Amino acid sequence: MFATRAAVLAVALICDRLLGDPDWLWSRLPHPAVLAGRLVAVLDRLLNREDRSAGERRFAGALVAAFVLALAVATGLVLAGLVRGLPGHPVVGLLAEAVLASIFLAHKSLIGHVGVVAAAVRSGGAPAGREAVARIVGRDVSNLDEAGIARAAIESLAENFADGVVAPAFWYLVAGLPGLMAYKAVNTADSMIGYRTPRHDAFGWTAARLDDLMNWIPARVAAGLIIAAAAIAGNGRRALAAVREDAAKHDSPNAGWPEAAAAGALGLALGGPRRYGEQDVDGVWLNRQGSRKADVASIDQAIGLIDRAWHGLLAVSLVLALAFWRWP
Repeated sequence: MFATRAAVLAVALICDRLLGDPDWLWSRLPHPAVLAGRLVAVLDRLLNREDRSAGERRFAGALVAAFVLALAVATGLVLAGLVRGLPGHPVVGLLAEAVLASIFLAHKSLIGHVGVVAAAVRSGGAPAGREAVARIVGRDVSNLDEAGIARAAIESLAENFADGVVAPAFWYLVAGLPGLMAYKAVNTADSMIGYRTPRHDAFGWTAARLDDLMNWIPARVAAGLIIAAAAIAGNGRRALAAVREDAAKHDSPNAGWPEAAAAGALGLALGGPRRYGEQDVDGVWLNRQGSRKADVASIDQAIGLIDRAWHGLLAVSLVLALAFWRWP
């Protein structure tokens, strides 16, 4: 069973790389993550009432997280049963499952969105770059110069490689479609209500902690893949040193791992102070001895680095499939 999931994951990774999120499909149908987001938004409006105490809001938020998680697992079980029950050779069902799994992987779209930032800076300078990078980060980008834009894009690339590619792949390996959909549901809930703001600090507490828990191993696996990718270019030791020195200093228990690995691999200092809405965050510098003068070329190098890390993930899935396959 594990070998089969590893093989299906390899096919899913390739499907995502080739197809990504095709506009012709998702312009006509709502993406499952969008549906999950709409559900969380409705529950947020209904249950996260300002007249309730912090304890009541935290309890309501825990119920929402549990409901969304249970619904995702149930949907994954149904879909797994449907694809495995398709008529014909069993391979037909496995291929259908690989296509379904690929919907929840985001490598091609991630690389594409970060590439758009580089292209925007090249064509329109900092104003165009700020507009492009604002689509992929949650921070205030209004005062970023070209170096700040490049660092923000690279940080987003590294972090989203962990939670948009490695984490769903990991949870698919662990528990198939139910595990994959459970992770994506929790991650979507965290992205909507898991903020330390007056409105969501209590209500989104459970979703944020669940997301931290489910990303704990994948974030470290992602860092390892980035270090391995850096080693190909001769920068593996530098990436490993940055992870050892700074990964745990990040205000997130997970984001610092892939970001520190990327910072060391690229010879850049990433992170540092930033602003979210009206809130200033005094973030630490990762690989603080690195250069803060990132540029468009740095974004291109980061895309190449993460692409090599993706190839490492594909290789790992194939090795696992072969290692655990029951040969006749």
